Amino acid sequence: MTASVVRRTLLRWVGLTAVSVAAVALAQPVSAFIEPPALEAEVSAGTLPPVAERLPQTPQVVDLAAQGKEVGQHGGTLRTLMGRARDTRMMVVYGYARLASYTPDWELVPDILERIEVEEGRIFTFHLRKGHRWSDGHPFTAEDFRYVWEDVLNNPETSPGGLPQFLIVDGEPGRFEMLDETTVRYSWSQPNTALLPTLAGARPEYLHLPSHYLKQFHADYADEAELAERVEKAGQRNWAALHYRHAQQYNNENPNLPSLQPWVLVTDPPSTRFIFRRNPYYHRVDPDGRQLPYVDEVILNITNAQLIPAKAAAGETDLQARGLGFENFAVLKQGERRHDFQVRLWASAAGAEKALYPNLNVSDATWREVVRNPDFRRALSLAIDRAEINHTIYFGLAEEGANTVLPQSPLFRPDLATAWATLDIPEANRLLDGMGLTERDRQGVRRLPNGRPLELIVETAGEDVTEVDILQLIRDSWNEIGVKLHITPLQREVFRNRVFAGSSVMTIWKGLENGIPTPEMSPRELVPTHQVQLHWPQWGLYRESRGQGGEPIDLEPVIELVDLYERWKQTTDVAEKTEIWERMLDIHAEQVFTIGIVRGVPQPVVISNRLRNVPAEAVYNWEPGAHFGVHQPDTFWFVDAATARAD
Repeated sequence: MTASVVRRTLLRWVGLTAVSVAAVALAQPVSAFIEPPALEAEVSAGTLPPVAERLPQTPQVVDLAAQGKEVGQHGGTLRTLMGRARDTRMMVVYGYARLASYTPDWELVPDILERIEVEEGRIFTFHLRKGHRWSDGHPFTAEDFRYVWEDVLNNPETSPGGLPQFLIVDGEPGRFEMLDETTVRYSWSQPNTALLPTLAGARPEYLHLPSHYLKQFHADYADEAELAERVEKAGQRNWAALHYRHAQQYNNENPNLPSLQPWVLVTDPPSTRFIFRRNPYYHRVDPDGRQLPYVDEVILNITNAQLIPAKAAAGETDLQARGLGFENFAVLKQGERRHDFQVRLWASAAGAEKALYPNLNVSDATWREVVRNPDFRRALSLAIDRAEINHTIYFGLAEEGANTVLPQSPLFRPDLATAWATLDIPEANRLLDGMGLTERDRQGVRRLPNGRPLELIVETAGEDVTEVDILQLIRDSWNEIGVKLHITPLQREVFRNRVFAGSSVMTIWKGLENGIPTPEMSPRELVPTHQVQLHWPQWGLYRESRGQGGEPIDLEPVIELVDLYERWKQTTDVAEKTEIWERMLDIHAEQVFTIGIVRGVPQPVVISNRLRNVPAEAVYNWEPGAHFGVHQPDTFWFVDAATARAD
């Protein structure tokens, strides 16, 4: 990632003068468009308009040469593996069609939108592409934005919690205006630095919905008797619940919901095989005028998550990273020649490949007192032999250190990576003794203040076998400081629910999603913002729900983090943003809210030898990046597309 590029781009969005940013496209217009062969029969039969009539007046022309890619051809079926039926949502992640999106060079640009005008970082005018249509052929217009703003987000029945956080600045809700059929405006009295990055997220927030489809489920538009019948038939408690069920674009489980993504779901759940077919009205084309995506279909085969590495090694996928870890690299390499694929190692941008999360909101009063003491967290971190873990699990290819920003970030400092993260058993014992945890049982296990043995259960989501291997190594070194470690694998839903309820004392997960931030990128990961944050779920819920749920923050360093975050959101001065980021990183390093173990672990990516335009080297990251999404899978193509298998 080039920090200077990101800095220039984000400054352009939040600058004090008005700017107008056009989508990344080729300078020359496309004079003619090429019909995907898979749609020719429908066009000939008159059931589908020709491609020139399906595209927007100004489609987005993807500059393949700038990305080091070649012009491809239409056709083929791409297979991939997922561990749960709910992972149909990953096609929204991989498809990565957004109002604004990141380019592979991490530049934030319009995508679905043709142009965005930003004034003083607080007034955002969105220009839609004239003639753009939803996947069912219905026009995509400003009405789809008005419907969301007035009838969904500002309707107490569909949004009882009010506007989402990214639409509120310093307590002020935004203002919406529909200027004409293809132009809308959002404005605040102060800069909204969260708006565009949120819309470009791996899991985006939506300001638009297919209103023509959803109005049949909305009390303000549907016939009362017909709506009541639909509610009863669907087994929902009211019309708002029915509307919510049908409107979830990210969940991607309703084949009837019109979409703007490159591929749309055609399989009714439940299923173990989901088919996604090309969107006939997709807005991107290649330089020769071929409507994207190149690939006709994507098939998601659902299997046991633990079987994904073996199935990938056996050639049962054309593109795979999800469900694979570095520990699978050797077995994947063994299958390369036999099954006509290659394994590439992409860089990871997470702050830590694995990190421990002490639950500062644990419900047990004794444990809460202990884990909120920073010396306890520091001691546990000092008692981890990261070098042993690196060499045993990752063959010495990982970096050892805390959960913080990476060297590729302009905010990186070496002391952040090493703070309380070097093996020092004597110092760890001294810290625990200083807490008064001096009594031990016959096995040498320390006792908690209430007399119970200091037996610490670390819970995992049960999806990554290396987590258990790492914890077993940590258990050996923690024995030396009188802490007995137990490991409990759980299903992900159970895992998260226990954290939310305060039943979990400690969990293991990956670290910061974005380990390569610039000062202009949001530091929201360093602050309680959402319930899903494993180390302070109740504080996150409290701020996410604006005090309607969770617990008020009552720990001074975390209160300071919140104050700093609010300051960061209110300033457009880069120097001040940098200062705030640095202070927040210092607090995290000193307080050890999370315990990083290793980072910089390469991500194996299995790629069929038939598949082209997949980068040889790339960053595989959730936020920013959307895993494959930022690399534009709609531009991937099969060399034998005309005869590609559909099995």
